[in-house]
Amino acid sequence: MIKNTNNSPSLFSSLSDMLDQSHPLYRLADKIDWGKFETAFQPLYCQDNGRPGNPIRLMCGLLILKHLRNLSDEFLVEQWSENAYCQYFCGMQDFTPSVPCASSELVHFRKRIGEAGIELIFQESIRVNNEDDDDHHHDTAFIDSTVQEKNITYPTDAKLHKKIVKKVLGIVKKHGLPLRQSYTFVLKAICRDQRFRNHPKNRQKALKADRRLRTIAGRLVRELKRNLKENHDYDKQLDLFETVLSQRRNSRKKIYSLHEPEVQCISKGKEHKKYEFGNKVSVIRSVTGFILGAMSFRNEYDGHTIESALEQVERLTGRKINVLAGDRGYRGRKEINGTKIILPDVPKKSDSRYQKLKKQKLFCKRAGIEPTIGHLKSDYRLGRNFYKGVVGDTVNVLLAAAAYNFKRAMKALWCMLQKICEIMRQNNISQKLAF
Repeated sequence: MIKNTNNSPSLFSSLSDMLDQSHPLYRLADKIDWGKFETAFQPLYCQDNGRPGNPIRLMCGLLILKHLRNLSDEFLVEQWSENAYCQYFCGMQDFTPSVPCASSELVHFRKRIGEAGIELIFQESIRVNNEDDDDHHHDTAFIDSTVQEKNITYPTDAKLHKKIVKKVLGIVKKHGLPLRQSYTFVLKAICRDQRFRNHPKNRQKALKADRRLRTIAGRLVRELKRNLKENHDYDKQLDLFETVLSQRRNSRKKIYSLHEPEVQCISKGKEHKKYEFGNKVSVIRSVTGFILGAMSFRNEYDGHTIESALEQVERLTGRKINVLAGDRGYRGRKEINGTKIILPDVPKKSDSRYQKLKKQKLFCKRAGIEPTIGHLKSDYRLGRNFYKGVVGDTVNVLLAAAAYNFKRAMKALWCMLQKICEIMRQNNISQKLAF
């Protein structure tokens, strides 16, 4: 049996007494201005009606921890009840073995605060890093774009037509509508013919099955539209079905998913992944290493997004970037609102050797934004977006960038603490030697 000494804290002590105060998450919790979130989000709640909501610090802390630890909503709630540091980070005074809330409440909270609230969290992550840095991070910054893939299956016409048939049959069953034929056995035969379509002997059979499936899907949609009559609850859904059935291989503005119709097909010229389905993301990184701006857009030309990206940085930080370096995908602009845009190009004959080396060194530093994007995708949930809609695209980008900045602040605090300990240790040694 392990005896409890007087120096060790008990289970009934407060978290501030139990935990190691030098832990990075502990120090980060004390550095974040949580009162800013309380002031901004309090008007979004009703003061005199309904069940009292969860503490705002708790919900904001959970959103940060979700992307900081790369966890889902369900797993985050489970891990929170087991981790005392996470509980202290979310403002708890005592250890709580129960779950803080249902995982669905995180969804409601994200919808409640919206894009402006998520951007406020990202702004706080920039402020936390600004305190430890000098003012040189606004002198030069780097910009790059990437693709944020949506959580959808690889789209094909056959998959979309199968989903249309399934949804139509579900609506018919739900409302008890008449149906001339359900095509149950016909669809099973079609699925058998669509297998192994890459084999030369099965190619023509699979293509014929695809055409048959399109015909059946169109027939079911038209019959459902006639039977619904004055029921207009499914008008948008039926219009979406008809659009999918009418599109062909070379059609413009194609729909690639029924539950995410805003998804774009984007080609970035990657050898291992020719097409990506999602939306583009623009990231601005300071020369000191943290993210100053992150925004989501559809599939615009990269050069047309520089102005809005710089406006976001100025809105969040209150300062302008003097020099912005990017790759050749941003060609077209030399200067935007006082910010000089520098792109890699053939050196001028009039440039001196010093100027050439300076430009070369600058673009070598610009390449450092590539691993930053890699970390955002692999560690902070930017690789696959599970949030729904266009708003979900923006929310995921901002939370991933905020988590990256908070993680950097944690590392900076840990390094600073180690330096302080090393200095104190050396001073103690020197005092002992003096005696």
